[in-house]
Amino acid sequence: MFLGADPLYLLLVTPALALAAWAQARITSAYREGSRYRASSGVTGAEAARLVMEEGGVRGVAIEPVAGQLTDHYDPSHKVLRLSAGNFQQDSLAAVGVAAHEAGHALQDATRYAPLVVRNLMVPLASLGSNASMLLLIGGVAMQWPALMYVAIGLFSLAVLFQVVNLPVEFNASRRARAMLQGSGLVTAQEDVVVGKVLNAAALTYVAATLTGVSQLLYFLIRAGVLGGRRDRSDRGA
Repeated sequence: MFLGADPLYLLLVTPALALAAWAQARITSAYREGSRYRASSGVTGAEAARLVMEEGGVRGVAIEPVAGQLTDHYDPSHKVLRLSAGNFQQDSLAAVGVAAHEAGHALQDATRYAPLVVRNLMVPLASLGSNASMLLLIGGVAMQWPALMYVAIGLFSLAVLFQVVNLPVEFNASRRARAMLQGSGLVTAQEDVVVGKVLNAAALTYVAATLTGVSQLLYFLIRAGVLGGRRDRSDRGA
């Protein structure tokens, strides 16, 4: 049965997908709103990231522009903080907030923040699980080969676990960013409200993605007979 036509899949996964769509709309709206306000300190995103890292005692991390919108990320393997072109050069509260959030990841890396260490170790396995699990699962269902389905579910579980571990990493980076921005005077208390809206909306997208992954994993476990007993014959033909 095609997943989108399976009533069980719709029951379990649709609410999470709806939340993900709403979260994406919210981050777009919050970022657009935050982009309308200039930081009173006049710093650009790149400058804010540098100042936050300096305030936290982090040295030797390069800051580079990268193509795209909201493609901002910190690369711990190369010690590079990459900001989308707009956030790199603009002095809006949205740009400053996003840049400071990524600088928060650099601070986590420098202090060996445990969830970040675990997340970084999981990246290769999570990438493998995300890329290979669906193909193996479809193959297992098509060939009625339970062993292949279990391998696929195991791989997909790694990707879901990565998302779960990633949640405290993202929330902590935002808390660090907002504290450092206010503590260093780069934003005022009033401006922090706008920054908070942007970062909270971004955090919601991670929550929605995690819930989507968990609900999909639950569906696969049920369909494979791991949860709720073995499927009956009529369901196997679906």
